[in-house]
Amino acid sequence: MSGWGDWYMEVFLGRWIFLLGLVLGSFYNVVIYRLPRKLSLVKPGSSCPKCGHRLGASELIPVVSFLWQKGACKECGDRIALRYPLVELATGLGFLAILYHSSSFGDVLVGLAFFSLLLVLALIDLEHKLLPNVLTLSGTALGLVFGLLGWTSSFWTNVLGAGVGFLLMFLIALISRGGMGMGDVKLMAMIGAFLGWKSVFYVLFGASLLGSIGGILYLYITKQDRKTPIPFGPSLAVAALIVYFVL
Repeated sequence: MSGWGDWYMEVFLGRWIFLLGLVLGSFYNVVIYRLPRKLSLVKPGSSCPKCGHRLGASELIPVVSFLWQKGACKECGDRIALRYPLVELATGLGFLAILYHSSSFGDVLVGLAFFSLLLVLALIDLEHKLLPNVLTLSGTALGLVFGLLGWTSSFWTNVLGAGVGFLLMFLIALISRGGMGMGDVKLMAMIGAFLGWKSVFYVLFGASLLGSIGGILYLYITKQDRKTPIPFGPSLAVAALIVYFVL
């Protein structure tokens, strides 16, 4: 009986954490669009970027609204970017994976925060080649707070992780002479603040490998030449998530 009860509780929690991910994913879309454009995240309410049509409640249901409207604005018929439902779905699935990967309430909160920051930062960097300080610096501080609360390895391990991540990437930025930006340096500090100093090296190795493969695909898809700057943030984010789930 207890086994059935545990299974029921897992399904119950899984359903609600998935729905929470869908809802927050919708908000993350707002952040991804507005933050790099220096627009308010609160006002005005969600609207069509082309015609300005204010979205009603039925148009704000994560994933469902996109499918119901066949991927177009009800007012002007302009296509809605596929990124919106994909971010919502990815957030829901990511939250679900974190729930089953975690062993305590603190683990869940740390994982959700880490995943959310990486997702938003990666997509902003991919589109704008920008990693906003408000996310990387506040994310680093949050990682240190989690360590202070005892929800990660330890506070000083996180401090060391942030320091090693920052210094390592800063040296690479100096050597590359502009090939690596300070946004990447701060992002690695944030990753170190969550995962600790040892994981920084695994993340850097994985990101370098992913960046090489992803860079070739990026240039091929966008039809740009080799001189085109390629954002490194997405590679760091994906590598950090792999390390988070595997190590």
